[in-house]
Amino acid sequence: MSVSAAKQQSIPSIWQCAVASALLKALLFPAYRSTDFEVHRNWLALTHSLPVSQWYYEKTSEWTLDYPPFFAYFEYALAKVARYFDVNMLKVNNLNYASDATVAYQRLSAVFTELFLAYALHEFVQRSDVKSRRLSLISALSIFLSPAFLIIDHIHFQYNGFLFGIFVLSLTLARNPHTRLHSGILFAVLLCFKHIFLYIAPAYFVFLLRAYCLEEDFSGIRFGNCVKLGTALVAVFGAAFGPFALMGQMPQVLSRLFPFSRGLCHAYWAPNVWALYSFLDRIAIIVAPGLGLSVRTEALNSVTRGLVGDTAFAVLPDITPRATFIVTLLFQLIALAKLSLAPTWKVFVAVTTLCGYASFLFGWHVHEKAILLVIIPFR
Repeated sequence: MSVSAAKQQSIPSIWQCAVASALLKALLFPAYRSTDFEVHRNWLALTHSLPVSQWYYEKTSEWTLDYPPFFAYFEYALAKVARYFDVNMLKVNNLNYASDATVAYQRLSAVFTELFLAYALHEFVQRSDVKSRRLSLISALSIFLSPAFLIIDHIHFQYNGFLFGIFVLSLTLARNPHTRLHSGILFAVLLCFKHIFLYIAPAYFVFLLRAYCLEEDFSGIRFGNCVKLGTALVAVFGAAFGPFALMGQMPQVLSRLFPFSRGLCHAYWAPNVWALYSFLDRIAIIVAPGLGLSVRTEALNSVTRGLVGDTAFAVLPDITPRATFIVTLLFQLIALAKLSLAPTWKVFVAVTTLCGYASFLFGWHVHEKAILLVIIPFR
């Protein structure tokens, strides 16, 4: 046996790691869980118990549905199985319900759906060049076994493994010119699952425009490709939002998806520019009297308690959603300019990472878990 073959065999496969990690995660079923556990239990209940027309209006629980429609359909599908574990978890009025069967089912659903990430990473490895396949496998394993997924999905409780499986598969398909259409379709599907991926949408837009819709030398437009991509995107977004548009509910849906009233800083603070800005405001409060600066007393208790919607500054100017959007876009444009001139797959992945990082640093109401948009493609 050659040395390279021996080294290859010394590394476990994606599926071996998936089995081993599933057993480890089963030990975490009784572990701490955050309010997101009740969030998803409530979404199981409302999608199961209520007609579609009420999904984005229901507010018995404070944890209202604020993800795009495909994720609501996903919860609806999970609820079909949940009733065989404990039907009481599917009652909208059973707030904070957490029987042993409920905990077991929701934990199992996170482990099971994460297998899609394993599949996506397997495809990434198999589609890599033979010479770099060992390195690709190591990179794939570092993603699947990431402590971030372990903590966020299997302790805190969410379904990021499943969602990033769609993302990784989309990135993988973007490598081959023959599957770039499928990459764009998958990313559109992903946006209809979780709109946090809008942070990296500019990178997809520029890459697909340059590498799929335009000739390499800007000499012409590939009209056939434009039609195929445009038709596919309309179909995806139509399937997701069409029913709500027909019911005249789009304003309500969008108000749930983009609740700008929640404030600049998330309750789970991202260590970004606005966290530093908030810290500087705290310092400014101390030195303001000596410098003759005015202090808004109504803002003295703001941004210090991690409360959603509680973001006002006592000395420094308040930050608006528009300001964060402009700053984020300006920093993204630097990387996007490079991608427009060199629309290769490696540059695309790098720009995807940078767009995610710019959004993490300068975005509005950024959760700390948004750093996954940086560390996953970076690996």
